Order: sequence, then C-alpha cells, then structure tokens
Amino acid sequence: MQQEINDKQGPQYFLDLIKKSRRGRFKIYIGMIAGVGKTYRMLNEAHSLLRNGIDVRIGFIETHGREETESMLAGIPEIPRNKIFYKGKELEEMDLDAIILKHPEVVLVDELAHANVEGSKNRKRWQDVMDILDAGINVISAVNIQHFESLNESVMEITGIEVSERIPDSVLKLADEVVNIDLPADELITRLKEGKIYKAEKIQTALNNFFKSEHILQLRELALNEVASAVKRQVENEITKGGMRQERFLACISSSEKTARTVIRKTARLAKYYQSKWFALYIETPRERFDKIALDKQRFLMNNLQLATELGGEIIKIKADNISDAIVQQAEEHKITTICIGKPHLTLIHIITSHNVFNNLIKKLNNTKIDLIILN
Repeated sequence: MQQEINDKQGPQYFLDLIKKSRRGRFKIYIGMIAGVGKTYRMLNEAHSLLRNGIDVRIGFIETHGREETESMLAGIPEIPRNKIFYKGKELEEMDLDAIILKHPEVVLVDELAHANVEGSKNRKRWQDVMDILDAGINVISAVNIQHFESLNESVMEITGIEVSERIPDSVLKLADEVVNIDLPADELITRLKEGKIYKAEKIQTALNNFFKSEHILQLRELALNEVASAVKRQVENEITKGGMRQERFLACISSSEKTARTVIRKTARLAKYYQSKWFALYIETPRERFDKIALDKQRFLMNNLQLATELGGEIIKIKADNISDAIVQQAEEHKITTICIGKPHLTLIHIITSHNVFNNLIKKLNNTKIDLIILN
C-alpha cells in the first residue's frame, strides 16, 4: 500500500548507521499530507529495532486518535511527557531533559514542526531534536512537506493556506536518512471519508482544503521532489566531485517584506539543491538608512534576515552608495557563482532601474563568470 523512497534496507540500514557515529543519527519520514502513515511506519520500525535488542523509547508520538496507529503503541516504552501549566491549562510537551537523562539508543519524536509551549527550553521541537542528537541519541522523526520553510509560498499557492508551524530546510539537510511515505490520492481520500484520518466533524473541512485531489497531487510532487533531491545530495556527498564548479549563491534583498522573502526562500532552495553555501546581501543606501525607513520596513528587514539565517544563509550587511559596484564587489569577495534578485516588478528592481544600476550590473557581470538569476 505504501511506497517509500531511499528506505534502502529499512530498519537494518538505520541500525548500521547508528553504529557509525557518536553524534546521534537522524532519520526523517516525510509525507505529502496528514494520514499517509508516517507515524504508523515509525512505530513499525520501532518494533523491529526492539526485536533486534535496541533500546527504543517514545519521546513524543501523536496518534490523532487513529486506531491503526494507537494499536502500534503497545510494547514500546514511553518516556513520560512533561506537564506544563499555560494560561490556566495543563498542557503536555515532550520531556527533553528526561530523554537526555535516560539516554536510550533510539527515540521516536513525532510532529517535528511543532511549536513548544511558552516557557519550554526551545521554541520549536526540531530544536529539541538537535539537542537530543548532540547528546548522542539517535532520532526517528516525521514531518509533512508543507512544513518546510522554503516551500511555504508554494504550499500557499497550491492550497490557499499559509502553514504557521514551519522548520528550516537545514533540518532536512542534517538527516542521515530520508524516507517518503506515499499514498495514491484516491486511496488517501477514501481513508479520510472512512474516518481513518480525522474525526467526522473535520472531514468536510479537510476535503475542502488540503484533501482536494488536485492539491494532493501537487503536494505529492513536492514531497517526491524534496526526497529525490535529498537522495541526490547524499549520493553526491559519497562521490568525489573532482573539478566540478562549487556553486555559491548570493541573494540580494531590500527592506520589502514580500520581495525579500521570495528571493530568500528560492535562493535557499537553489543552494540546498546544489548542497552549497549561500549569502543574503542587504545594501543600506543613504535613502535606506535605518533612521529614514518606516518602522514596518525595519521590522520586515529584521524578520527577513532572521529567515535567511534559519534557512542556512550567511548575512552580509553593508553601507554603499553604488549598488551595482557593491553587489559585484561582495560577489567577488565571497566567490559567488550566481547572484539572485527578484523579478522586475518587485521593489529591489525598482531601486536598481531607477538609478540605472541594473544595466551597470549586467555590464560588470559580463566581465566575470558570475551568473545572474531573476527569480519569479
């Protein structure tokens, strides 16, 4: 029923990985949408590891009341959750300190994109996972494709919904093994209608949103492409690259929120595909001095620089009068192979063209081996 990409030899392959490093090994199950069977597969693998004498514990599993999934919990030891009082309510979170103290060989951590309750050590569960890995504990986790930061705009275009809980793409880059759990759209919709994914009162809402057939197919393509790229990167890392050009990307951003977020996310995806380093360049011109731009633009700029950092980019902030000279200078200093800017109707290009900088930039790049990409 389920198809998997890059599962190699299943539990035995992950078992071999465990023995190779002091830092914990990291395995992620990726799904195109809720209900494809990621958590079920994690639990199934846990049973297999237990039969092989591996100390496996549940750190946090969310069954969403699904009978098939709940039936798999039996026999797998669980580390009790941490109870936190927040706004008059008792909430449960994964107990990070208890996991590290008990130090099992493998821990299962579901809902990787989950935002922790205020007052927790880390803001996000993926950050908890990083701490667990650093403690030398192996982690098996799961996440849906719509939660990756660089895919946020693509998912919103497909579904019309902005997903609020997101994780940096760099988390996927750290995974030692990535497995895609896949179901045909018609089978997934049937499972939904039979009440195997959500309770009755949520079914129609799901059918009207993520679970439209055309949405499932598009999300499925995103998931397949993401895992295929991860596999390609793993293969390339194991093969000597010889004299191949090492790509390095430079995202040129302004204080415009939408412009910068588009350029940042798409540059990050290009860099991830090529497994390369990338930078986000903000040039403060006299007209864009911090004391001259509006407070909302200052906030947009800070948020976008933080986004670039979360997606693995290195921030470059400089002051300059001549934008084209500054871009080319920074590109040469950081050995950039490709410069990325927004398409012409976006704010950054308005700034460039209004000063005749765009033409100057093109002329200057003609004398270099640096490529220019205009991102849509």
